[in-house]
Amino acid sequence: MARQVSGPEEDQPACSIERSLQVLGERWSLLVLREIFAGRHRFAEIQASLGIAPNLLSTRLKLLVEADVLCTRTYQEPGSRQRQSYHLTDAGRELDIVMASLQQWGDRHRPRPSGPSVRRRTHSTGQAVRVGFLTDDGREVPRSDVLVTAMRPSGAA
Repeated sequence: MARQVSGPEEDQPACSIERSLQVLGERWSLLVLREIFAGRHRFAEIQASLGIAPNLLSTRLKLLVEADVLCTRTYQEPGSRQRQSYHLTDAGRELDIVMASLQQWGDRHRPRPSGPSVRRRTHSTGQAVRVGFLTDDGREVPRSDVLVTAMRPSGAA
């Protein structure tokens, strides 16, 4: 179950995008997640890979743990004190679609001359995959056929 990052429900934005951005809307949060998806779980590994200041990384990791996107595990190298490593929760693993969608958008609209940094393919066939809209039975729906409908808040007439 997702934890609220701050404040009671009535103080939370009604828009789920805005609530998501409270946790993920800062550039470093997504880059930290990219590193963890890539298998870097220790503070020093993440910091070295990103070149992020330790205080910024600490703040990002704390928020992601409080929001139940990451969890910590204790480890200890011989002769050293105990430390925490950072791992994706179920909520964090679900962000793989968000990360893939951002990458797909960037590859299309902000391409590098040398091409994409990664490609996504199926394990079984090696066929390229992309992010899209799907019906409950798995059929792809063109963006032009997707209707976004605002929902009324509970209790509204």
